Amino acid sequence: MRFTTLALAATLTAGAAYAETVEPANVVFTEDGAVEMSLSGVAGSVEEGIGVYSSRSKGNCVACHVVSSLPDVAFPGNIGPALDGVADRWNEAELRGIVSNAKLTYDGTMMPSYYKVEGFDRPGNAYTGKAAEGALDPLLSAQQIEDVVAFLMTLKDE
Repeated sequence: MRFTTLALAATLTAGAAYAETVEPANVVFTEDGAVEMSLSGVAGSVEEGIGVYSSRSKGNCVACHVVSSLPDVAFPGNIGPALDGVADRWNEAELRGIVSNAKLTYDGTMMPSYYKVEGFDRPGNAYTGKAAEGALDPLLSAQQIEDVVAFLMTLKDE
């Protein structure tokens, strides 16, 4: 597996973007759960995406997914599929949709909806009922979603 900056650059320049950050409630998903437009209007950073993937305090993607090209990321999980070659299996819009709200693509998945703030109850008194008051933030920001997608788009099979 290798990081492909040429494919990433082509994808980012070909993709359309909203003029400004899209709020979670305003994201437009296709019938298959893809999100065709950038959520932040700014290209994602591969390096920041790696940080979100590997940080247990941010995306915590590493708790469920392994990426072979990142052997220094400690204790990757194996509950979710390995992300090696993910950019060969899904396009940018599909990956953005999966990261934003995987439940629209995979009914019953345990993957969190990283860019959703309503339509579910979060456990604990600190969160319950706060969505109705508009107090909840998504698990990841629009830019963090774009960063993760930029990173995932580099994960191609050799």
